[in-house]
Amino acid sequence: MRTARATAAAVTAVIGAGAAAVAAGRLASDAALKVPPGGPLPTEPRLTVHGTAAGQVSLTRDLAALRPGRHGLTGDGFHAVVGPVLAGTSDSADTVVRRLEHVTYGTPEPGDRAWLTPNLYVGDPGTALGLDHTDLVIPGDLGPLPAWFVPGVRDTWVIAVHGLGTTREHTMNVMEFLHRHRFPVLALAYRGDPDAPRSPDGLHHLGETEWHDLDVALHHAVGAGARQVVLYGWSTGATMALRAAARSMAREHIAGLVLDSPVLSWDATLRALAAGRTPGVLLPLAVRAAQGRTGLYGDRGPGVLRPEHVTVPTRIFHGPDDTVAPWRFSRRLAAAHPNTVTLHTVRGAPHAAMWNADPHTYEEALRRFLTPLM
Repeated sequence: MRTARATAAAVTAVIGAGAAAVAAGRLASDAALKVPPGGPLPTEPRLTVHGTAAGQVSLTRDLAALRPGRHGLTGDGFHAVVGPVLAGTSDSADTVVRRLEHVTYGTPEPGDRAWLTPNLYVGDPGTALGLDHTDLVIPGDLGPLPAWFVPGVRDTWVIAVHGLGTTREHTMNVMEFLHRHRFPVLALAYRGDPDAPRSPDGLHHLGETEWHDLDVALHHAVGAGARQVVLYGWSTGATMALRAAARSMAREHIAGLVLDSPVLSWDATLRALAAGRTPGVLLPLAVRAAQGRTGLYGDRGPGVLRPEHVTVPTRIFHGPDDTVAPWRFSRRLAAAHPNTVTLHTVRGAPHAAMWNADPHTYEEALRRFLTPLM
C-alpha cells in the first residue's frame, strides 16, 4: 500500500509539474504571440520623463534614450516626437536630454512612464501629413480590411504593410517621400489590427498566415490598375511581402521588395520577444508552446522562408542593433543573392526603426532602389 501511495504521489507530482510547465510555456509564448498593435514590444525598455522645457525633454539615461535620429515618444495618454540627443544639456548622469520637436496629443509630465516608438505620425494621411487619400475597405478572407489609398500618377504602386507592435500609422513615416515621387500608396491594416478582423485563434503568427491579407491587397491593386507593385514591409510585414512574392497567384506583378528589419527566423524572433518578459529557463517552453498553439514550426518546418524564393529586386534596410529580428539573417540573404538583393546597413537603430535613425540617408538609398522600378 505504501508503495502504491508513493507511486501515485510521484505520478501526481510529475503530472502537476508537467501541467505547470505547459502553463508557464503558454504564458511565456503570449509575449510573442499577443503583441498588441500600437503597444510596446516586450524588448522595449520603459523610460521615465524627468522634465520638459522649451524644445527639450529629459529622460532616464538608457541605451534606448541615446538612440540616434527621430522617434515617437509614447506614454499613457500622450504622444510626442523627439529628435536627437542634445549634447551638454543634461545636468545629471542619470538623464538624457533630447530635442522635443512637438507634442501630438496629451502632455508628458515628470514621472510619466514612456517608451520610444518608430511611429512619428498619428491619425491618417490627411490629418497627419495633409495628403489627399481615400479610406478603402478591401474584402479579405476573414472579413473587411481597412486601407488608406494615397493616389499618384505612376502605374507602379507601393503596398505598405507594418509589422510587430505598430499599426498602419507606421507606414506614414515614408508616405510623404513616396507621394513626392508620385507613387500611388496602399497602406493596409490586416488581421489583428484595430478595425480589422481578428485572427481565428487570436494570435499573431509573425507573418506566416497574415500574408494572405497582403495577397488580397495585391490582387486589389492589380484590379484597380496597377501595372506592377512594390511590396514594402517592416518586421513581420516584410515576412508577409516575402511570402506573397513566393506564393501569390499575382506575383508576376511584383516588381520589387523593400524589407525593413525583416523577420527571417521565426524561432529567433519568438525567443527574443519571449525573453523580454520571460526567465531564460522558460524560453524553450515558450517556443514549444507557440509552435503547438499556432501549428507553425519556424526554421524547421515545411513553410520556412527559403532564399531561393527571392527572385525580384530587393532592398533590405537592417542593422546589428536589432534585438528582435537578428541582422545576420539579412546578411545571409543578401550574400546568397548578390544580383537581386542589396543590404543597406543601419547602425544604432532598434527593430523597425531603420528610417528613424537617419531619414535622409535612408530615403536616398530608397530613391536609388525605386528609380529603375518607376
